[in-house]
Amino acid sequence: MTVAGRPTIAPDRYRSRLDRASAGTAEAGLDALLVGVGPDLRYLTGYEAMPLERLTMLVVGPDAAAITLVVPRLEEPAARAGCRPDLRIVTWEESDDPHGLVAGLVRGHATGGALRLGVSDRLMAMHLLPLQRALPGATFESATLVLRDLRMTKDPDEIALLRAAAHAADRVVGQIAAGRLVGRTEADVAREVRDRLIAEGHDEALFAIVGSGPNSASPHHEASDRVIESGEPIVLDIGGTIAGYGSDTTRTLWVTGGDPAKGPTEEFRHLYGVLQSAQERATRAVRPGIACEAIDAAARDVIAAEGYGAAFFHRTGHGIGLEGHEEPYIIAGNDEAIGPGMAFSVEPGIYLSGRYGARIEDIVVCGPEGPDVLNESSRELQVVDG
Repeated sequence: MTVAGRPTIAPDRYRSRLDRASAGTAEAGLDALLVGVGPDLRYLTGYEAMPLERLTMLVVGPDAAAITLVVPRLEEPAARAGCRPDLRIVTWEESDDPHGLVAGLVRGHATGGALRLGVSDRLMAMHLLPLQRALPGATFESATLVLRDLRMTKDPDEIALLRAAAHAADRVVGQIAAGRLVGRTEADVAREVRDRLIAEGHDEALFAIVGSGPNSASPHHEASDRVIESGEPIVLDIGGTIAGYGSDTTRTLWVTGGDPAKGPTEEFRHLYGVLQSAQERATRAVRPGIACEAIDAAARDVIAAEGYGAAFFHRTGHGIGLEGHEEPYIIAGNDEAIGPGMAFSVEPGIYLSGRYGARIEDIVVCGPEGPDVLNESSRELQVVDG
């Protein structure tokens, strides 16, 4: 669905998500889900609530008709404006006990015996602990038991948002690669990345890793005051969100400063060629039914065969959606099968400490028959004047 040319989540999808969460609560034998502020609440309702000391909580029981959003009275207008489905909203006054209010709603969902409750992973201790006191004898479990499968498989609206975010980030990579780099600090380039992400349609610019020279061997390098020089690589890893859904792409540049003699060394070209083959192999492996660990192995085996195994020391990928890192995780030991609609990064890297490194990252959606690669920018080593 699009509004004014921009992808968005259709309102009926939120009602479907709530219905499925309610059905999942019953199937899991839970009396209720207690969903606090965070991505789970936004996924189910569209409401991006502020993380306050005042309790905001969605109570989802086995009866979908009884789903209730509890909010402070002063947040009621924002909640009604932010919620996409027409929800029952119960407010509390400043002098009320909101945790006791939620406890009363939960008891109304009780099916007999000790209460089993699922709580969202981002629920703050300042709210969880009072809820536990208000509901003595209840068992508290992770709401992920119900919500993980819903959130892990993206619907067409979510994929459209991820694709829009990926394409916007691609454009920013191209703009940075075409601009001046030599003589600037990493931090200065990172600031430009953030500005350009917003200019290209992102609501938030969340990160801009600019690792130059030896800093390119640090996968999560914090952009520093190091001045970029000619004759060295830059690992550019950038991302933000559009309507909550994330972009995350990495490309490796080599800057010459306009001097052909400052081009990539043969050793670096070889390293990069190995990396590119590994990333291609892992991407081609994506299909319904393949295990997460098999995708990881597809990249890792190529890199290890060329003697760089110890230099690839992180997982091959992570899920992405309303969180930058979410399930599924593309890592050795995870034998969960990939299914259609799952979205994740494929991002092997090779890092030679103190010298240089390289990484290539795309966001990939598992399609009915194979990979749907959302990023479109070139995966070749980009040799630029800078």
